[in-house]
Amino acid sequence: MLEGAKSMGAGAATIASAGAAVGIGNVFSSLIHSVARNPSLAKQLFGYAILGFALTEAIASFAPMMAFLILSVFRSKKESFSLILIKQAPLSHKKVEAGLGTI
Repeated sequence: MLEGAKSMGAGAATIASAGAAVGIGNVFSSLIHSVARNPSLAKQLFGYAILGFALTEAIASFAPMMAFLILSVFRSKKESFSLILIKQAPLSHKKVEAGLGTI
């Protein structure tokens, strides 16, 4: 059950990639229209377009980050229990006497 929910959450988080693609398309579409209207401002408009592209792409980089976070943070009870047992396992075969502190 938890594995299915994790997969669905990670898939939903990657939908943001489609939104970023639309945003980047809008940025360069606006650049083409603006340069067609006023070719003398092409250099300045290109700088603004690259800034818009970078900001849109930065937002898009959060989508895989959230997907990996969803997949790695949430663990099932079975996995958590096995990790607790591994952490509580003794490190050596030596016996520690209570109260005396000798090994």
